[in-house]
Amino acid sequence: MEGVHRFGQGPETALALHCALASGMAWRGVGERLGDLLTLTAPDHPGHGTAPDWDGTGEYGAVALERALEAMDGPGVLIGHSFGGVVALRLAAARPDLVRRLVLIEPVWFRAAEGTEAFEQLQADMVGLAAKLEEGPEPAARYFTDIWGTGRPWEALDARTRAYTADRMHLVIAAETGNFGDPAGLAAPGGLEGLTMPVLLAAGSESHPVQRAVNDALAARLPHARQVIWDGAGHLAPITKPDVVARTLREFLTE
Repeated sequence: MEGVHRFGQGPETALALHCALASGMAWRGVGERLGDLLTLTAPDHPGHGTAPDWDGTGEYGAVALERALEAMDGPGVLIGHSFGGVVALRLAAARPDLVRRLVLIEPVWFRAAEGTEAFEQLQADMVGLAAKLEEGPEPAARYFTDIWGTGRPWEALDARTRAYTADRMHLVIAAETGNFGDPAGLAAPGGLEGLTMPVLLAAGSESHPVQRAVNDALAARLPHARQVIWDGAGHLAPITKPDVVARTLREFLTE
């Protein structure tokens, strides 16, 4: 399967799903630190990394879900970050038999936070993104990464990274259907309550407030969920703080 990365040779099988605008290589730091514990498979989402481009057919989240299922080596640990967290949640709901433990790092299923002040703030931010999109993909990418990036200014990114990000802004927009909507029926009664595997919900203290609201809403519905906040971390903690993320995952997976 093209566009699949593997890290570690541990006894436990794991699948890790990356955030939008990255690739499976985003899990390298975490995967290598857990290499004695996990054999971690990290596929690129459609249109990311070296995965085939998305042809625009179907709902993007569903297409990413099918690709994730193709990359699975059987039941094991499922880890998702940001958009990858939404895909992971949908996968767990569709195939709970394949998920022994579930880790969701700032899943951007904003639908869960509707009605909160943080969600209203996010909506205002999305209006700003829409305005930047009218100017072109690069202004939109600059605006988007100011909120959801590593904290480095746009000008500090190398030309290749800027181009990669701008060229994939249409995938961020495509993902909104699943991030703000509910094509998988997760919001319906019983849509999440039946997931009985242990779940870890993680967020950074410096991330957009909506992430705390999303995690709170999910924790209220998932029977065996717990939360952790990483002090000083932003949205891209798996990339910027792999030591912290790996240490937390090790504790969760070995308890």
